[in-house]
Amino acid sequence: MILGYKGETMSNLHLLYLSRQDVEKVALDLPTIIELLEKAFREKGQGKVELPPKPGIHTQPNAFIHAMPAYIPSLHSAGIKWVSGYPDNPPKGLPYISGLLILNDEETGIPYAVMDCTWITAYRTGAASALSAKYLARPDSKTLGILGCGVQGRTHTEALTTLFPIERVYAYDILPEAQEKFIAEMRQKFPAIEFIGVSNPKAAVTQITLMITARPILDHPTPTIEKDWLQPGAFASAVDFDSYWKGEALVQIDRFTTDDLAQMEYYRTVGYFKETPQPYADLGEIVAGKKPGRLSPTERTMAMNLGLAMDDMAVAPTIYQRAKEMGLGVVLPL
Repeated sequence: MILGYKGETMSNLHLLYLSRQDVEKVALDLPTIIELLEKAFREKGQGKVELPPKPGIHTQPNAFIHAMPAYIPSLHSAGIKWVSGYPDNPPKGLPYISGLLILNDEETGIPYAVMDCTWITAYRTGAASALSAKYLARPDSKTLGILGCGVQGRTHTEALTTLFPIERVYAYDILPEAQEKFIAEMRQKFPAIEFIGVSNPKAAVTQITLMITARPILDHPTPTIEKDWLQPGAFASAVDFDSYWKGEALVQIDRFTTDDLAQMEYYRTVGYFKETPQPYADLGEIVAGKKPGRLSPTERTMAMNLGLAMDDMAVAPTIYQRAKEMGLGVVLPL
């Protein structure tokens, strides 16, 4: 299936460039994103996705620039994301996450689209947590905790309210102004949901059935969440690796998962996850039916998803097609 170059010759090859504004204008809805990710993870669980480990460079402490390639045959999606995460950027008025995504034609290898990946990264991450929760959380979960009221706090709130009957959200951020801004925005966006600011992480973790931790990923974290804070029957998604979770809290998890076992093992070799237990399954195995999800209403469950190129490649072709239909972007010659 040739998405970008049907009928073209070497003399008129081009690609479509989509800025961050273009991608945001497409505004792909979360139910579609979750559906695309579910299809991709099912393919991964069946061994049909090509997903090499992501190499990276590190120009600043706690910062990264990663190359993330993936190929999903069933979605005719092949490409790479070149993404950076710099925790010192927000005080400078710059995004923590930034980068570009390139799509290649699967039959010729020629690139046919380049797009900003900031919006895609934010929403596919929330969608991956929601997909994990679909299999690992109690379907009647009504209370949500958000530790980290930045971009991921927002997209995770949107994603989880798509699948669960959320009635109350407890929010915490180390920056009071960020917490206040988050609550004000979310109250306006979700007027039927009660948003409550708390003064410490424990006040959120102990009262919820769904938990999201989303602080910057650190090489040497100072975790906060202790044993017994997460209640029996609750589900947590640790978007920030183990930055918020002490080892004593992690060993209490009855069903601990990740999105890619090989990638987690790689991170262990470079110093991460010193007190993190071994996952019993990755998300692809669960979605494909090879491993069970939640088995009991009292289990503590957790997804520590690391972020896969496959997530981006599951979403990007649909954004490209809709952008073309909407007349967005700039056509550039190769």
